Parts: sequence; structure tokens; C-alpha cells
Amino acid sequence: MLEVLNARATQTAGRKRRDALLQGRCKTDTGRFRYRKGLRMGEEAITPLSVGSGAFLSWLAGWYANRKSVSLQHDLFSSGDDAESVAVIVVDLLVGFCSEGPLASPRVGALGLKVAEFLTRVHAAGLRHILLAADAHPPNSPEFASFPPHCIVGTREAELIPELTELPFASELVTISKRSLAIGMEEEFGRWQQAHPEVRTWIIVGDCTDLCVYHAAMHLRLQANARGTEVSVVVPADLVDTYDLPVETALQVGALPHDAELLHRLFLYHLALNGVRVVREIEA
Repeated sequence: MLEVLNARATQTAGRKRRDALLQGRCKTDTGRFRYRKGLRMGEEAITPLSVGSGAFLSWLAGWYANRKSVSLQHDLFSSGDDAESVAVIVVDLLVGFCSEGPLASPRVGALGLKVAEFLTRVHAAGLRHILLAADAHPPNSPEFASFPPHCIVGTREAELIPELTELPFASELVTISKRSLAIGMEEEFGRWQQAHPEVRTWIIVGDCTDLCVYHAAMHLRLQANARGTEVSVVVPADLVDTYDLPVETALQVGALPHDAELLHRLFLYHLALNGVRVVREIEA
């Protein structure tokens, strides 16, 4: 008799669970009900990040806010006035990402003046290795399957922003064209590295934090790990940023949403997790 009652109770619980799933209702780990439309039988609702990852997100906010500043002269030069050991890569500060075109972003555009001021300071401090990583796509780039056509060779979008071209030492800057998110994929960059073995510290600035900046920093960090060389890769949080595309807007245009604040911080964290030195700012 007890077995029959247990069986009936199990069946009843199963039916309730099934009904809850069909109605889009299920229990979270906290025991509270939440609702989600469109669930099929046997599907589990996904716990919101604010619930399942709330503690981490709170920690991430504190981690980001507490980044320390470093000194170019005292912390990044290998010894004394050894500016030859440091190189700066300015990533994709182009018209097509800053002011014109489908991928232009006010957040990225705001980097222009800040980066120009930073380059002026480090140049005055004696640093001469400054590279400009610049998108230069052919008209039929495979990347356009993921992103709208942008920064095509010979177009205004592919031009450097005025804040860079008007620098008094602009003629000293080395431009390396790239056809993908990753400057590390370009043979020209590899040749530049080989010609400058003295560089042991790389500073990455520009855009986007979670795209080209991320790939540049990770390439240098992983390359050094694989070769067993002592190299420092530094990303100042105040000189990198990414674009913002709210969910509502993304749904209207048929694109994937892109939360700039979250992804900027999350990818900086991931760089730090992999050994990249993420700092608040670099004082020159």
C-alpha cells in the first residue's frame, strides 16, 4: 500500500512539474518561483545573471574601481630612462570607429583626444616605439559576414582620426594595416617584432576592449608564454573602450546587443586573468 501511495505521489509531483514547465514556471536554487514564456516540456529556465552571478558581478565592479595607476618612468621602463624597451600599440582609432560609418561609436570617439594626449606625454618621455594598428579591409572581407562593411581600403572610414594625424611627431608613427580583429595575424607586425627584440613591455590602447584590443593583448601575452620570454603587456582601462548597442535597439535592427559597460569590464578582467596587467591609468 505504501509503495502505491509513493508511486501516486511521484506521479502527482511529476504532473505538477510538467505543468509548471509548460507554463514557463520553475524553481530556482533559492526555492523561489520565476516565470519564463516559451519553455517546452523538460526545459529548465536559465537563472538570471543577477541571481546566479550576483556575487561575481559585485566583485567585478569593485575590482574595476580599484585598479591602480602606474608610472611610465618608474614602473614600465625596464631601467631608468630605458624607453627603448617599451612600445605602444594604438588599436583602430579610425574615422570608421570614431565618427563615421555603421560601426562608429561616441564612446570610442571619446578616446581620440585622451590617447593623443597620452602619446604626447610618452613621446616627451623619450618613447619612440608607437605603432598604429589599423583596419584595412578589402571590399569582400569575410569579416563582413559578422560586422557591417567598414574601414575598406581607400575609404575615409579607414583613415586615422585627426587627433593622431595632427600630432607633431605623426611622421614617426608606424602604421600596420590589419585585415582582421587580430594584429598578431599580420606578417608585418611579426617582422616589426623581430626587428625590435629590445621591446619587453607593450602598452595597448584604443578599441574595442572586447575585440581588437583583447586580441592584441592576448596575442602578445600568449606568444610570450609560448616562447618563454619575459614580456609585460599593459592595458590602461582609461584608454580603451568598446561600443554600446542596447537590447531594444539591437532587436530593432536585427543585431546582437552589446552592453558596453559589462563587456568592457568583463574583458579587462579576462585579460587580467590571463596575465595582462590591467591598470587604471599610466602616468607619464
